[in-house]
Amino acid sequence: MVELTIDGMKVEVPEGSMVMHAVEKLGSYVPHFCYHKKLSIAANCRMCLVDVEKAPKPLPACATPVTQGMVVHTANEKAKKAQQGVMEFLLINHPLDCPICDQGGECQLQDLAVGYGKSGSRYEEEKRVVFHKSLGPLISAEEMSRCIHCTRCVRFGQEVAGVMELGMLNRGEHSEITSFLGRGIESELSGNMIDVCPVGALTSKPFRYSARTWELSRRKSVSPHDSLGANVVVQVKANRVMRVLPYEVEDINECWISDRDRFSYEALNSEDRLLQPMLKRDGTWEAVDWPTALASTVEVLGAARGGGSAALGALYGSLSTTEEIFLLNKLIRALGSDNIDYRVAHREFAADSEPGIDWLGMSVAEVGQLDRVLLVGSDLRKDHPVLAARIRTAAKRGTKVSVVHSTDDDLLMPIAAKCIVRPSAIAQTLAQIAVALAKEKGVAAPASLHGVQPTECASVAAKSLASGSRVGVFLGNAALHSVHSGSIRSLAAWIARQSGGRFGVLGEGANAVGAQALGAVRPGGPVQSNSLLVMNLEPQLDGHLAALLARSAQRKIALTPFRSAAEDWADIMLPIAPWSETPGSFVNAEGRLQTFNASVKPQGEARPGWKVLRVLGEQLRLGSFTYDSAEAVRAEALGEGFALSGKLGEGKAAVVAVVPQPVTGGLECATPMPIYRSDLIVRRANSLQQTADAKPPMVAVHPDTAAQLGLVIGSAARVRSQSGEAVLPVSADESVPAGVVRLPAGHAATNVFGGDLQVSVERI
Repeated sequence: MVELTIDGMKVEVPEGSMVMHAVEKLGSYVPHFCYHKKLSIAANCRMCLVDVEKAPKPLPACATPVTQGMVVHTANEKAKKAQQGVMEFLLINHPLDCPICDQGGECQLQDLAVGYGKSGSRYEEEKRVVFHKSLGPLISAEEMSRCIHCTRCVRFGQEVAGVMELGMLNRGEHSEITSFLGRGIESELSGNMIDVCPVGALTSKPFRYSARTWELSRRKSVSPHDSLGANVVVQVKANRVMRVLPYEVEDINECWISDRDRFSYEALNSEDRLLQPMLKRDGTWEAVDWPTALASTVEVLGAARGGGSAALGALYGSLSTTEEIFLLNKLIRALGSDNIDYRVAHREFAADSEPGIDWLGMSVAEVGQLDRVLLVGSDLRKDHPVLAARIRTAAKRGTKVSVVHSTDDDLLMPIAAKCIVRPSAIAQTLAQIAVALAKEKGVAAPASLHGVQPTECASVAAKSLASGSRVGVFLGNAALHSVHSGSIRSLAAWIARQSGGRFGVLGEGANAVGAQALGAVRPGGPVQSNSLLVMNLEPQLDGHLAALLARSAQRKIALTPFRSAAEDWADIMLPIAPWSETPGSFVNAEGRLQTFNASVKPQGEARPGWKVLRVLGEQLRLGSFTYDSAEAVRAEALGEGFALSGKLGEGKAAVVAVVPQPVTGGLECATPMPIYRSDLIVRRANSLQQTADAKPPMVAVHPDTAAQLGLVIGSAARVRSQSGEAVLPVSADESVPAGVVRLPAGHAATNVFGGDLQVSVERI
């Protein structure tokens, strides 16, 4: 530790720290623009100049290393004069447009200009003008003349998002920030550039000119779009969600959120919102009042009472709160059925007979401290963007990341070993890694792996894992949805144990861990029922099982925030409030319970889902459904002092059985879920649907595969499976291995394949 004195106060900081770090430890403040605690030091704005005794001139606090006995003055005459001089230079070319600037009221330059600027300018020449840039549908760069060249946006892209999409051209007064070759910004974390920009150069395009910051009320909440559970601040005006910003929680999302978390709020105010109950009569939808709709729902549910799983089933989506899941579970079980589940895209349920819960296997913070990581079947960048940024940061510090997957998508981080194989060969590849790891560790491989010979890739991955002291092995959605998910799970867990590490699951949705903790899954997966209740789910897009069960049921009830999510298949639609309009809780991947309150009142006649389920339970006379608050539901569901520590353990991980052999012929289908098709809220966010990640589905094949099949890139092809067929355009993609077809999920055109592994593609 190094001791120094700042403004007469002594402070100790680690050797190698900068003066700025010592100032922060004291709780003091030095004006700055380019410095950001999560980014590298650039020292190009010079606003943080301070007076260091024995130094001939003021020094930047962000880039001056501390020394023993150093004496620093941050606010004496010499320091203030230097800071005021820098501010005068910064304002020379800055436009005087604060009254119309979207950053007004929360602008760092505006705030510091009050304290360090002068009442008038000595600069009489013309100000420079920088033409606006087109950066895509999410970020507005219409007033780049405001830019002060702090380069925070550039450094964020390089260091956190992992891709340099912005850079600086020219020198001196002619410097300007721009994108490369006029392209837009396509990073899934791009909205954080708006947050780190200290002026109004980069602003939110969806929020632009819609409200002033001082008009907005702020509500702390939790994002529902992935299992990380990013903490957010929902900003509200006139009972309408206007903006979503990150709420800093270092152990979860740090100070970042993904674009999916940030911009999906547009759907909450869309015209597609279901604002009153509706019944289908003679094939036509009619709006009714709540008593009528509830009476019809009670009639359907009451007719199924006592009939078991064949009579009644329920499916719920990833947006459902712990309280909603508990009450739905209680309702269906009280009616005599255990047919309730969220796993609508899974193909195998062999692990259901084993105790344990699929969870991360460690805290989110511990993930960033690993020195070896094996990702199995994970589209990490798109499924968990903020967690990907944490692992990316660790990789830059030396963490070795290995990948086993059926597509070679760029994770924007160094990869130690990459095994890209057919979907049916993922289990076999893990078996090869297990055998190679056993050899490295000098232990016996599982008897069921006798005769397995490691490939070069598997051997490299095993050596990497064997050399680590803090190892994490994680399964992604492609592994969980695999027809061999049981084998994949047991092999991954064995590899983690032999590496001295931890096994975890990067699950789907916001509350998969909570659902398992509540027992709200059916052993063996959901089955067909005569009557079906669906909550926060869009069966035709969310998974092949959901689509199948919705088609087969005779009577269908939808609890949904959006009309188009249910009007094509349901008989009764009950409007429930989305996450922003209801109190509730989610249990994230690490088993952390996070509660939130409603940010706005429900729109129209929509009601919180837990209230609707409570009333249904009361009208069906199913026992104790007399809850007066979401907190009361939560207390019964989880008990006092909720903790999953006793339930988590290693998760579901059986003894390694005989590894299934991969399919050797034909084409196999990889079906990743695009980031902006992942749930029914995101699909209705207009700005997100204009991004490159939301493009219409295409048949993506390797150029060699396209040549073998005689496919013409850009032309249409017919894709067939046992369940259905579709006509889609063909694209060439070298990230797809030979013999594999990538068909993105979340689209009606691709959900017709029913989760089939094998497909055929022919030129039209």
